Amino acid sequence: TLNSLLVEMDGFDGQAGVIVIAATNRADVLDAALLRPGRFDRQVFVDLPDLRGREAVLTVHAKRFQMAPSVDLQRIARITTGMSGADLANLLNEAALHAGRRNRDKVEMCDVEEARDKIAHGRERRKGADQEDLRKTAYHEAGHAIIGRLVPEHDPVHKVTIIPRGRALGVTQYLPEEDR
Repeated sequence: TLNSLLVEMDGFDGQAGVIVIAATNRADVLDAALLRPGRFDRQVFVDLPDLRGREAVLTVHAKRFQMAPSVDLQRIARITTGMSGADLANLLNEAALHAGRRNRDKVEMCDVEEARDKIAHGRERRKGADQEDLRKTAYHEAGHAIIGRLVPEHDPVHKVTIIPRGRALGVTQYLPEEDR
């Protein structure tokens, strides 16, 4: 389809009155032939949603699922800084899958938390960490949590885990008061 599109675009003249609109959230993987001068004269970049935008996107996507009263979309918006609309839709899809695996009728906040951890840090690794590694990781993450608590300007600690995920042995997550 890319070659067909390029051939058609090469056949346009400046007066044809044809407008081609395209969108992607992965411009880094586009074929260089699409990006040559003259192909697309204007590029409009859309920033990632801010806190209010993320909450609005979550509200739209949450309508597709049965949500438990524990699900707080504003809190989810706070812990998803840097996520696009597509990322937020994926987050709720993953949360619904997690709830389904647990035989729940509704998506709970713990399902959303699990989905966020999976998306942000990778799948949970069951093997690899012995008790000594877990102990060292606990001390390390506790250090992050203590400093986060003692520094007045720091965002509050949201979650501390020593469950290995992806390449991380543990993670300390913060709950931003506002987007930065």
